[in-house]
Amino acid sequence: MELAAREVGTWRLVAQRVVPALDDAAAVVEHLAAVQAQDLRAAATAVALRTPAGTTTGLAAALDAGRVVRSWPMRGTLHLLPAADLPWVLGLCAGRVAAATARIRRQRGTTESDLVAAREIAEEFLTRSGRATRAELLAAFQDGGQATGGQRGYDLVVHLALTGVLCLGPLAGREQLFVLVADWIRERRAPADPLAEWARRYLRGHGPATPADFATWAGLTLGGARRGFAAVRDEFEAVLVDGVEHLLDPGLPDLVAAHRRAARALHVLPGFDEFLLGYGDRRHVLPAEHADRVAPGGNGVFRGTVVVGGRVVGTWTRKGAGITTEAFTGFSTAQEAALARRERRLPSGWLG
Repeated sequence: MELAAREVGTWRLVAQRVVPALDDAAAVVEHLAAVQAQDLRAAATAVALRTPAGTTTGLAAALDAGRVVRSWPMRGTLHLLPAADLPWVLGLCAGRVAAATARIRRQRGTTESDLVAAREIAEEFLTRSGRATRAELLAAFQDGGQATGGQRGYDLVVHLALTGVLCLGPLAGREQLFVLVADWIRERRAPADPLAEWARRYLRGHGPATPADFATWAGLTLGGARRGFAAVRDEFEAVLVDGVEHLLDPGLPDLVAAHRRAARALHVLPGFDEFLLGYGDRRHVLPAEHADRVAPGGNGVFRGTVVVGGRVVGTWTRKGAGITTEAFTGFSTAQEAALARRERRLPSGWLG
């Protein structure tokens, strides 16, 4: 089966359940496997847009209940993911990041004994307090003799997250609190083949996609990504896009047929949305000549996007209670009206 390149974005919007919506926030995170969340407000908006209610209260509740957590499981970047998956996903994906951060720590003079001390401090402090703000955790390090100036405090926190000691869980107002993984995560999954399971989960929520897309998303080697795809190849449908094989969930074609009109309508997606960040190859949904307008200067900061017909046609930013938009080539009158409707329903993104 061949899939026209112009259709890839539409199919991915449906696969990611921008349409049709899923039951609740926890179901969205479960379906997408992991949601980029270095900007928590943007991530909360992305999740809310994929639920019937379209609000952030569901995600706040899932975080407070321990169903969803936030950590650095892949690419050294914060993500939301089901709490039950965090330990095994760290085991699969965090190794390369841990090795890179170890080199940086050594250059800054942080020793292995410092890391052991930081772990002991964090475990003792969080065992007593149950949860802590970032400031409280850094103060505990400082009081325990571990300096936190410059990037050192951040290095300690990320190391403890990468090694499965702590993660971000419940909320205190708009701030997310650190908790001990051992205490907070009560139910844990343990797939027999973690690489195959992560490929399976990725394809269910992101296909059509290639091994190169999976490698970029998960921070794995291309060889590892290919092995993951090969292990689940028989469970998924294959389509050719410009002669390149992409895999997708076998139920997706029927779902696209049922929701094609809604998927091709105008959508306002937040910065860092999985619609772009979930793939290594974005050219089918974002024209190369406009890529710098979405991520100016290639600095890793992604603006919100306006999507029509499965392709990015402009960007947006928040302005007070509303938004300002910038079209690549101009919005039609109908698109302007659709933007106004979407703006009125756009989640605030604030948790707590």
